[in-house]
Amino acid sequence: MGRSVSYPSGALVAFTVLKTENDDDWEFEYEWLRDDLSERAAAAFSSLAPHAGWRGREDRILLRNAFADFGVSVYGGLVAVWIAERDDGAYWDAEWRTARSPRAQHWLAQIAPRFDALFGDYDCLGHMSNGEEVYRKRAAA
Repeated sequence: MGRSVSYPSGALVAFTVLKTENDDDWEFEYEWLRDDLSERAAAAFSSLAPHAGWRGREDRILLRNAFADFGVSVYGGLVAVWIAERDDGAYWDAEWRTARSPRAQHWLAQIAPRFDALFGDYDCLGHMSNGEEVYRKRAAA
């Protein structure tokens, strides 16, 4: 059974690729990509602050604000840049006291077009029955 790149359930997702000339450069290129994504996201969405963490085993959190985690996941050169409502204990403890989830969903809906324009280089056209996905490169704007 095939698979594709991971990303958190319910996330806004944009797809790009990690290109390397040489397999030995993969770690360097991945670190550069993480830094570049973090800088662009922090500039676009000023409430995001650096945060090192994981959602599961494959989804790396780079930035966070009161409502959302911004991160990256990589599989076979395909990169999912994602932003999703937080899903950690501190967030849900705060949610219990003051409803954050509706505000988080509203904020995510507000930033969705800008997020997609900033980070999406490929469109996901669909999913095959074996779990693989099909992508198309976007036309240059």
